[in-house]
Amino acid sequence: MSKQKRKKQFHLVSLGCSKNTVDSHSMATLLGKAGFGSTGEADDAGVLIVNTCGFIEAARQESIETLRELAANKRPDQLLIAAGCLSQRYGPWVVEQVPGIDGVIGTRRWMDIVPFIHQLRRNKKPEPIYQLPDEATTVGRDERGILRTAVQGASAYLKISDGCRRPCAFCAIPEIKGTHVSRPLQSILAEAEALQA
Repeated sequence: MSKQKRKKQFHLVSLGCSKNTVDSHSMATLLGKAGFGSTGEADDAGVLIVNTCGFIEAARQESIETLRELAANKRPDQLLIAAGCLSQRYGPWVVEQVPGIDGVIGTRRWMDIVPFIHQLRRNKKPEPIYQLPDEATTVGRDERGILRTAVQGASAYLKISDGCRRPCAFCAIPEIKGTHVSRPLQSILAEAEALQA
């Protein structure tokens, strides 16, 4: 595959829960609408994305190991992006653990994946770019016209909300995802009907 064609291909690894799966499908849809093609082979991609999980220690380790494996085989013309929960909560630490990461985008900005890739390609500095805003989760942003669903076999995940308002001492969800935000009811109903069709 030519270098120019690889530049418009992405390889996305989704780790963690069903909400991450939905976010990964949504990122893939945005990338597809922007002219990127999906590939199951990291070697064929110009953009490598790992949608990480940071909820429990085993998930954090799996995320770091997956990023390290991709970084070890990364070519100079490839971008490596750490996305998702682990990145949102521990972005600078993730970069320390995995040399070779070009960008870190958290749970609250996944919908900006396409402009983020363009920003990374324009970046001439060796340091990674971070996109980790502290603002509340943006799950209610449906203006980009993508389904917030992920179909797997005979099942489908339909994302109706994100985050949590309860700051329990044992749980990191509010820190990772932000406060609880529900999606607009009309969007949820329209997507449920589309899944049913």
